[in-house]
Amino acid sequence: MGKARILILGGTTEARRLAEALAGRADLDIVLSLAGRTSDPAPQAVPVRSGGFGGGEGLARYLTDEAFDLLVDATHPFAARISANAADAVSRCGVAAFALRRPAWQPVPGDRWHAVRNVPEAIAALGPSPRRVFLAIGRQEAHYANAAPFHHYWVRSVDPVEPALTVPDVAYIHAKGPFRVEDELEMLRQSAIEVIVAKNSGGSATYAKIEAARQLGIEVIMIERAQAAGLAVVETVEAALHRIDHLASSLMKRGV
Repeated sequence: MGKARILILGGTTEARRLAEALAGRADLDIVLSLAGRTSDPAPQAVPVRSGGFGGGEGLARYLTDEAFDLLVDATHPFAARISANAADAVSRCGVAAFALRRPAWQPVPGDRWHAVRNVPEAIAALGPSPRRVFLAIGRQEAHYANAAPFHHYWVRSVDPVEPALTVPDVAYIHAKGPFRVEDELEMLRQSAIEVIVAKNSGGSATYAKIEAARQLGIEVIMIERAQAAGLAVVETVEAALHRIDHLASSLMKRGV
């Protein structure tokens, strides 16, 4: 009897945890797909495919050619293009699919959030007067800060921002979460940060800056998530494992 083949679109903590939980299963054949944007990715528990597919059509072809039974979109909540391609691919080839998305953060008493839809809106929301800005949105969209060169920026990302920003006053912080509240408090105080620009990524790895901002009374310009692509969504690795168990059971009953 064959194994159920599962492609996980990864790059998140949840994708890594899901792959680890499935790695030893004799009834499953797992492949983890990474976009290849991080220069030093962490070791993974299952075989890894790196790089793009060529849009939804290319992903559909790959799923069909490699005889996958299930696609799990466990990419970052802001990886909108990849998620749209995943939804397009399964509509083309009919492979079962669902998305694993950690819940978004919710404001609590003491938070000073200003919600916006995207990075350009966030930069515009900084206003016309110079401010000391902690830009905690990663490197892919940091260049939008060039539109407001009069602010003072601290930009944190895992890999270097390339090309570098053209603004006259910018400091780069290369670091990878999880981050501690104590360290975030120290950084915000030492740099006299007045406002944080962040994406509502959810999860615990980068939440410390939000808690630190609350303690210091710092404004957070929060970029909210766009509406998810058209896949069913689960919010935990445990729920994803339950769905996969159901799929594997169904395939065994059919004798696949």
